[in-house]
Amino acid sequence: MTSRNLRDSRLRLVRPRPTVTARRAVTNRRTRPAPRPPEGTPPAAELARQAREVLADAVRVARWAAAERDAAVGPAVLERAAAALELTPDQVSAGWDRARLAGLVELHGDTARPGWRLNAWDRDDTAVLRGWVALFDAWSLVHPAPADVAPTAVAEVVEAVPQVLSLLQLSAGPVLVPALLDLLQQRVVELREERCEVPYGPQPDSVPADSVPVGPGATAPAAADSDVSLSALLDWALEGLAAVGALTLGPGQATLTPLGNWAVWVKLEQICVAAQSPAGHIEQSAEDMLRACALLTPGPARDEYRAWLAARTVSSAVTELLAAARGEDALLRGVAFEALRVVGAPAEAGVRAAAEEPSLRPYALLWLAEYEGADPEDTAEVLTRKEATWLWVDTAAAVADHGEAALLVRHLDSAVQGTVPALLDEVRAVGHPRTVQVLVALAAAHPDPALAKAVRRAAFQVHTGGA
Repeated sequence: MTSRNLRDSRLRLVRPRPTVTARRAVTNRRTRPAPRPPEGTPPAAELARQAREVLADAVRVARWAAAERDAAVGPAVLERAAAALELTPDQVSAGWDRARLAGLVELHGDTARPGWRLNAWDRDDTAVLRGWVALFDAWSLVHPAPADVAPTAVAEVVEAVPQVLSLLQLSAGPVLVPALLDLLQQRVVELREERCEVPYGPQPDSVPADSVPVGPGATAPAAADSDVSLSALLDWALEGLAAVGALTLGPGQATLTPLGNWAVWVKLEQICVAAQSPAGHIEQSAEDMLRACALLTPGPARDEYRAWLAARTVSSAVTELLAAARGEDALLRGVAFEALRVVGAPAEAGVRAAAEEPSLRPYALLWLAEYEGADPEDTAEVLTRKEATWLWVDTAAAVADHGEAALLVRHLDSAVQGTVPALLDEVRAVGHPRTVQVLVALAAAHPDPALAKAVRRAAFQVHTGGA
């Protein structure tokens, strides 16, 4: 009987393939037909032309900043950009803010680079519309809220604005501001009731009779103050939406622009998708939803991500998805970043921050590479050898926990190393917390006795801290 060692040709790995998260296939389901926008909505090319017009100054500032490689718009840079672009410093500052919110420019340390959307700006109408929608979603950042209003009141109005926009969209024409204010007041009351906000503590139950307002038009002072605040905040919201091109303002009235009308329809359509939950996980936590989606094929899973996202604000959804990705279940990390791909541009800031966390870094770098327009077949090249090895171990942990033994054996094919000895050396050095469990599971699953023995030896060395 001849002995075999780790240099045996049978221990050489096949050509590496990109690492993917293992999923169990399920039966295909019927997909929902693509919805059509309301009659009278301009074609996408015309909407994109209008979006380019709204963001014209932002594009000019983004291209100037990308060419100059300036980090931030400080006083000196503002003056230089204003002179070069023949704009005022305030216009440059506003354009810079819009460019960042629309994904036209990115900051990498102290360097400004053009975002992938800027590179596609003149030829890709879809990229333009998505950039404008990102700006539309961030309208409350474009137009600062009044300084003398409580932040909680501002937050309530931001949350209530979708109902105001829905009324404008359903009216298909100008709507008087008093009607919008009435709706806003009703929605704020509903939000407070949903949060069970009731007065507590000692209440002023003995008020002098001569201080209580009387008569048909009398209003309590607190209610009057609240009405004044809401009126001011409604004006702020309408001005902010007008600033991003979503509506136009006339004397005592507001009207959605074609862009604004289309954007509200898109949001309402997302809510309808949420109401028709493909798999019924809308009200569940991100972790439970992701765990369920791991059992779906990619198409139905994306439908479920969209439904779940449509029922939440973007910021809270991104936060919840990243929190789920930080958990101990490696499978959820891969699925969470699949859901973040559906989020798109609004998730960029959160994903960039996640790239600083070792456990999320490989996933975040792959997400960013795809977001910036890299070919999916080439995205793995953005990872260092160590990051790719860490991702290999993490994915193997997901397979070991949720997949079949044969799938774990096939996972060897996706390693970037060309041989098992090289893979084991680098796996031992990468420091993944699940390394021992992964190697033990791989040794138990692999049919080749020599390879299984080598993998068990590597697991023992990692466990004992040996070389």
